[in-house]
Order: sequence, then C-alpha cells, then structure tokens
Amino acid sequence: MDKNENILSIKNLTINFGGLKALDDVFLDIAPNQVVALIGPNGAGKTTLFNAISGLVKPDSGDISYDGKSIKWPKPSQLAKYGIARTLQGVGLYSGLTVLENVMMGADKHRNSYFIKDMLGLSSSNESSLKDRAMDALAWAGAAHLSDLSPSELTYPDSKRVAMARALVMQPKLLLLDEPAAGLGQDEIDTLAKLIKDLKRKCAILIVEHHVDFVSHISDEVYVLNFGKVIASGSFETVKRDPAVVAAYLGTDSSNHGGQL
Repeated sequence: MDKNENILSIKNLTINFGGLKALDDVFLDIAPNQVVALIGPNGAGKTTLFNAISGLVKPDSGDISYDGKSIKWPKPSQLAKYGIARTLQGVGLYSGLTVLENVMMGADKHRNSYFIKDMLGLSSSNESSLKDRAMDALAWAGAAHLSDLSPSELTYPDSKRVAMARALVMQPKLLLLDEPAAGLGQDEIDTLAKLIKDLKRKCAILIVEHHVDFVSHISDEVYVLNFGKVIASGSFETVKRDPAVVAAYLGTDSSNHGGQL
C-alpha cells in the first residue's frame, strides 16, 4: 500500500431495513495510523456502519476499498485475512478459559485449532509463539497481570482491557472499537485515551463513542452521522462548530449528561 493510500475507504454506502433507510450515501476515509471517530445521536447509523464493515449487515449499495484496493464487502470470516479486528459493546469473554487463553483465541481465523491440539497433547512451538503474542497484547492493554485469572474474577474495566487485548493479538491493520469508554469511570477513560493514542502507532482505529471529551482527545478525524447520513466530517474542533451538527443536537446539553452526546 502506498503511504498516501487510505487503509479503508467507503463511498455511496446505502443500507435499508425494510422501509427504513439506515444508511444513506455514506462515505468514510481512514488513513494509516489515524484515529477516526463516529459520533451522532442514538439511531444515527453508527453501529450499522460498523456492522457493514464487519460483514454483519449486507449493504444494498456502496463501494469499499481496503489497502488502496477495491474489494467486495467482507464476510465476518474474512476479517482476519484483511487484518481487521473488532471489539463489541459487550466484552464477550469465554468463562471456561483463562484471560490468557481468551486473548489467544483472538489470534487468527485458525485460533480454535491451537486448543484442539492442546487437548490432544499435540501442542507445538506454535502455542508458545501464540502465548508470547497474547502476553504482548495484554501488556499493551495494561492487563498482563491478569493473565492467569478467569473472566469471573475481573472487574468490568479490566474485562474491557482483556477484550481489547484479544483484538490486538491479531496484530490488526484496522481496529474497530465499539463504545470502549462505556461504563468506565473518568480515571479509566483517561487511561484508555492514552492507550488509544499509543495504539495508533501500530494500526488505524475506527471508534464509535458517545463521550465527547474522550472523542476530542483521541480523534484525528470525526464523522458525524444523523438519520443515516454523514452531516459533517473533519477535526473535532471543526465538526463541533458545524451548523448541521449543532442542529442535530439542538436541545441536548452535554454538560447535563456526563459529557455525552
């Protein structure tokens, strides 16, 4: 990929759910090592856009390019091949595995085979290498000290760190974060902001988030969705002054909602 190429580009994306136009002619560009945030009122289409990129929703129309090349809209099973990793609003850890094993499960599309081999006593050097990668991902997420615990022993903020590590172990080119600050206290949000700033040295990041202050601190570019359309894009300082954005949030005083849009 040319250094000037976007890691991901979307044009003319439209998705209909019955008679409802969930996304209408949406566009999006993400450059390498850039943090791009999607914001907008509830029901604006942010998660639908995430789901289209993740292969969970099939677009009615639209073009997608990855690494500067036009591709078909991916299926969930193809995300690892493209180097796309996603965290979910719910952390979704496996209760029967340790933290380390949960992170190892995120390594690639063949991840389950490692545990099958282990159960059969056929483990190889692959497992050792995978454990090293998992511990490195846990360290990046500030969760290396949790490796031997089970998910039931984790606090909610720690479980989100582990979910982040599980996405990072795949060594993605593009990391999709769905409301990572939800349910966190201010100190934890500040720590997460620092982590994301560090992570963009390793990969591009697309994030859906409601916390305004958090978005303002981490984002290189912000796209604002409303009723399924992109109504503004640019730096946070630019979009927050856009008349269309002000109109979309008219009557919403973020100071009375914990710093949330």
